[in-house]
Amino acid sequence: MHGDGESASTGSDAGADGPVTRTTIASWPRRGLGTLLGCVTALIGALYFLVVGTALGPFLLWPPARAGALEILMAGARRLVTVERLRRSVFFGDLFPAHYEASDRKILRHLAVRTSTGLLCAVVIALLVLGAVLAGILAYGVVRGTIGWDELLTQIVLGGVLLFLDVQGLYALAALDARTARECFGPSERELLRRRVDELAASRAAVVEAVDAERRRIERDLHDGVQQRLVALAVLIGRARRGRHPEQAEALLLQAHEESQGVLTELREVAWRVYPSALDSLGLEEAIGGVAERSGIPLRCRFEVDAPLPRPVETAAYFVVSECVTNAAKHSSASAISVRVTLDGTRLTVRVEDDGTGGASETGSGLTGLRSRVAALDGALHIHSPLGGPTTITAELPCASSLPRTRPC
Repeated sequence: MHGDGESASTGSDAGADGPVTRTTIASWPRRGLGTLLGCVTALIGALYFLVVGTALGPFLLWPPARAGALEILMAGARRLVTVERLRRSVFFGDLFPAHYEASDRKILRHLAVRTSTGLLCAVVIALLVLGAVLAGILAYGVVRGTIGWDELLTQIVLGGVLLFLDVQGLYALAALDARTARECFGPSERELLRRRVDELAASRAAVVEAVDAERRRIERDLHDGVQQRLVALAVLIGRARRGRHPEQAEALLLQAHEESQGVLTELREVAWRVYPSALDSLGLEEAIGGVAERSGIPLRCRFEVDAPLPRPVETAAYFVVSECVTNAAKHSSASAISVRVTLDGTRLTVRVEDDGTGGASETGSGLTGLRSRVAALDGALHIHSPLGGPTTITAELPCASSLPRTRPC
């Protein structure tokens, strides 16, 4: 069949069970040859169903032998479908999912539709050839002068109408052929929708789990950090109140004052890990700058965004940077960290790289929570952390279109 008018694409979904794409736009002679070959394969399919189906008909109707007869029928049907898949790939440039396996019902439905459309296409092509022969006879009659102008005009009008109908018929059959190929050799719209629903349900459950894990971590930080320091502060103040010597009381109050400053600093750190206020008031760039100021490792940042970002995207990008910097400081023995935030069209890319020892675990609670947070926005998190380093974590987040401009943090 000829192509169905779809635009070409170079997507990489063929390696998975994604939708059918088109790698290149095939030339018209190539597609025409594929159309003629499709008529031949349709004839072979019709003969296969006529001969093999008739021979296996009694066995298909007999329950004890039905399974074996159906297996024999499907073995040949799968070979025919393989030929059709190869024809669409070679002559029309279609790219199908490599690991997708169609059900027996899909295969039989595809062959039934493909056989009927292929034979009908052969009839339409035969009518075109017949029309071309009649046009030649008409031209020969005009040259010899045996056909008058009134008859010539009538034949031209009638031939033009028939040519238009034939071309439209070929176009409709081409569209039907491409559509049936997509439905058989790739997931249907129903399957894609079901898969999308499953992905959303999984991402929602992962987000809930990540939120619970974050709450447990906050509770642990408050209990093991802020609460313990407050207890120590209360003990110092109590000793100062009970002290009998002014010098000892003054020293204890000085320690209590220093401890209160430490409590405030740690409480501020916990609050920043929960949600940075600078993200709302100053934006993502300043919030990342705050991460750089609090980091114990030198952090170099490039911020290449010159447009407002959606608030969920800003929040996810901030936590990607914050979590990656925290992990690098705790576990990687890194001496330098680089952060780059770029907006390219409709995608925000956050790239964090450290020169540490590598070996970051993708199943750790921190990275698992980040992956869930990014997946909730239809984004992707890529982790590359070989033993010996370096570790590179890249988050891709879909957002509004904009033009980037380079600015240092």
